[in-house]
Amino acid sequence: MRLQTEVARGLFTPGDPVPFRVYTHRNLDQIPQLQSLSKEQRFGIRVVAQVLPFRVNQYVVDELIDWDDVPDDPIFRLVFPQREMLAPEHFTRIADLLLSGADQVTLKQTADTIHRALNPHPAGQMTRNVPRIGNEFLTGAQHKYRETLLFFPRQGQTCHSYCTFCFRWAQFVQNKELQIATREVATLHEYLQSHTEVTDLLVTGGDPMVMKSSRLAEYLRPLMDPALEHVRTIRIGTKALTFWPHRFVTDRDADHVLRLFSELVRSGKHVALMAHFEHGREIEGPIVREAVRRIRDTGVIIRTQAPVLRHINDDAAVWSSMWQTQVEMGMVPYYMFVERDTGARRYFELPLERTWEIYRDAIQRVSGLGRTARGPSMSADPGKVELQGVTDIRGERVFALRFIQARNPDWVQRPFFAQYDPRATWLDQLRPAFGEQKFFFED
Repeated sequence: MRLQTEVARGLFTPGDPVPFRVYTHRNLDQIPQLQSLSKEQRFGIRVVAQVLPFRVNQYVVDELIDWDDVPDDPIFRLVFPQREMLAPEHFTRIADLLLSGADQVTLKQTADTIHRALNPHPAGQMTRNVPRIGNEFLTGAQHKYRETLLFFPRQGQTCHSYCTFCFRWAQFVQNKELQIATREVATLHEYLQSHTEVTDLLVTGGDPMVMKSSRLAEYLRPLMDPALEHVRTIRIGTKALTFWPHRFVTDRDADHVLRLFSELVRSGKHVALMAHFEHGREIEGPIVREAVRRIRDTGVIIRTQAPVLRHINDDAAVWSSMWQTQVEMGMVPYYMFVERDTGARRYFELPLERTWEIYRDAIQRVSGLGRTARGPSMSADPGKVELQGVTDIRGERVFALRFIQARNPDWVQRPFFAQYDPRATWLDQLRPAFGEQKFFFED
């Protein structure tokens, strides 16, 4: 806890860099704390890390994980692969290869085959959401909703550490066929100029906050041009406040990043840092609070979001405490998501009814300022679908749902009902209620 203690005493100096060490599947045996695990547990981590992306930095290992509570510690499960994240037959295939001394080419080929079975691009990401400029696809962007464009700068397609639940896992497995990214700065701005319906740009990844401030500025500064005045909101998706809060405090260009934020805000843009926090442990450290303070001083709003995850935060008390603390720190709870139908969903997913119960019970424990969090929300093919509850209508038990956002703007806020299914974990497992043959949006 050395660094956090220094921060608490006010001994750190902004711009004075802190060493950044990273572990991947290639050197995970060098993590001293892993020696406290059994040989079987360490081998299980190694096997799953051949398939699902694994990356963790020294700060997370030393400061966030309670090694006395491993393997049950929530942050440990957030970043270290667990055997149950793979189907038994997939785990066995990789384990056999490792035990037989297979070469890296064979391991990668087998992992690539498994990747295709894990639904690497849910919700039409590669087939329905890719925008065009003339006859050419803008391959590093997604335009699913009328007002919002998602952009994936290639330099931001990694993270300080990887979350084991991440629905963007395909960005990190070294397969160019699966990755969404581009280096084309000019093409982004050209597309925005010709689509004045776009009011919000979401820069995502990966994590854009791994980028140097100069690179980030290349994408964001031109948005202050009068030709792009219709782009009123800039969102930046990031996990840096958990995995590397030093990005905003002690990194060499931390002050440069904050000056860029201030510049954008002064130009009239609404800048929102979309921060992922899966557990209250992630916001306990003094350096996190200092990072939040410095960001808020620029005029940037920090909005928080996370999925509800079995083994990590499937407890209303975890959520209510986290939301309350976030409000006290000046952050705005924004979304509770349902674990998406991709990657390691088998380990994390919960029945929809259970996710709603967690959301309901958590919301009841906080004041109105904490009730800004929407959810549970499924980011499905037709749009963001909110589960509003389980109820009885005309003698039939049903799920009540509505669209928060949708491919067709006319669907937004339109309520609809699905048959109650205690085992359903995703929208495509639901069937229309009241004898209807299909949902109104299926055509």
